[in-house]
Amino acid sequence: MQKKILCFALILMIASSLQVLGQYSKQDSSYKKHFIGSTLFMLANVIPDNNPPGMFYLNLGYRITGKDVISLEFKTWKYGWPIGIPYGKSFEAEGEGFPGYIREYGVSLNYQRYIWKGLFAQVDVMPAFQKFAHENGNKIDDGFQIFNTYSIGYHIKLFNDRFFFDPSIAITHRPYQSTMPESFKQVDDRWSRFFFGQPGLHFGYNF
Repeated sequence: MQKKILCFALILMIASSLQVLGQYSKQDSSYKKHFIGSTLFMLANVIPDNNPPGMFYLNLGYRITGKDVISLEFKTWKYGWPIGIPYGKSFEAEGEGFPGYIREYGVSLNYQRYIWKGLFAQVDVMPAFQKFAHENGNKIDDGFQIFNTYSIGYHIKLFNDRFFFDPSIAITHRPYQSTMPESFKQVDDRWSRFFFGQPGLHFGYNF
């Protein structure tokens, strides 16, 4: 599933880079300061696959200035492989997954800063509650983690700035993970708590 989405993300990012669009001007007080958004990764919910994310994602944001943005993101998804497995032969490979899956619920606080024109850097910090479950959905245990995302991307204004699209690429990091069930821990401990090259496909509506 993630391989399909990664290819889709790269195509969109290349296409979007052909557009020349600027950041919000400091002097322009007419831009819309609020926005609501989500991610195109939610399309993966309807793609037949062995690792459906069951994702829900809602982003509420506020543009403090023409260059500074803060937002809250409400998220839930599930995954059956350790997040730290890099792209390659082990990525979502048979025999590398958990004996079940992890369902997460979190709210992240995000800060976005425009660097040059539409180019931005963003930091997300998300405390997340976890449910460890068998493949049949029966709960094994609960957990908690801190999940951070460090992104760089490009802001694209659409339809006279009524909508926008923010393709990005990121490093994800888990600075804290509570004790996992032993069967999950044995699998997770084989991999890093960093993941490099996570694509982002955020979009939204300004108001």
